[in-house]
Amino acid sequence: MDWGALQTILGGVNKHSTSIGKIWLTVLFIFRIMILVVAAERVWGDEQDDFVCNTLQPGCKNVCYDHFFPISHIRLWALQLIFVSTPALLVAMHVAYRRHEKKRQLRKGDKKCEYKDIEEIRSQRFHIEGSLWWTYASSIFFRLIFEAVFMYAFYYMYDGYQMPRLMKCSAWPCPNTVDCFVSRPTEKTVFTIFMIAVSSICILLNVAELCYLLTKFFLRRSKKAGNSKQQPNHENKEETKQNEMNELISDSCQNTVIGFSS
Repeated sequence: MDWGALQTILGGVNKHSTSIGKIWLTVLFIFRIMILVVAAERVWGDEQDDFVCNTLQPGCKNVCYDHFFPISHIRLWALQLIFVSTPALLVAMHVAYRRHEKKRQLRKGDKKCEYKDIEEIRSQRFHIEGSLWWTYASSIFFRLIFEAVFMYAFYYMYDGYQMPRLMKCSAWPCPNTVDCFVSRPTEKTVFTIFMIAVSSICILLNVAELCYLLTKFFLRRSKKAGNSKQQPNHENKEETKQNEMNELISDSCQNTVIGFSS
């Protein structure tokens, strides 16, 4: 798999992320993709060849391996990374669509385009508000769901996060209960626990970022509500001042007329 292409795509999303989102991307690249590419693939290698059972019955070894490892750890981690990274692509597509719309409005000379819109296009960074806020929050929510589902899948499929040294298999066509051995079980256990710990950190970062976005959303709404309440008062003050000015002008005009008549 071309992890460089995935890094390039998600690197573009990093421009529009919050500070917590940038930390999440750093953890994703350094502690997951790099470990998976550099170390984990060498540790696992061709694990089916290293899986040994004390029997010469044809097919017994393959059946036992499929029973204990329905999906390889490496392939399941790669699948997890794809699912976890996919929601971030929604943000990238949303930003690309907004940039295209802003440029189209500028070409048409639309007066609705403000100075802020021009700066967003120049800096290639959009503020997380409006419809982009909903897209960004939805992507975080789906990341949380995928992380939790894959952590449960690891625990359910492999009966825990620890790699056993000895496995007893009695599946057909094995003649009886045979002993099977996994190569480097301690090293694989360390890597598995490390990847699960990184997944837990990513879940905590996603929860923190979602709480941060919700806090900003409600603060923005309360600020807008306060401004809408202050605006009528401001208009009333302006109207009162204008009325006072009109009264002063009318009084001065009346005094002038009385002075001339006398």
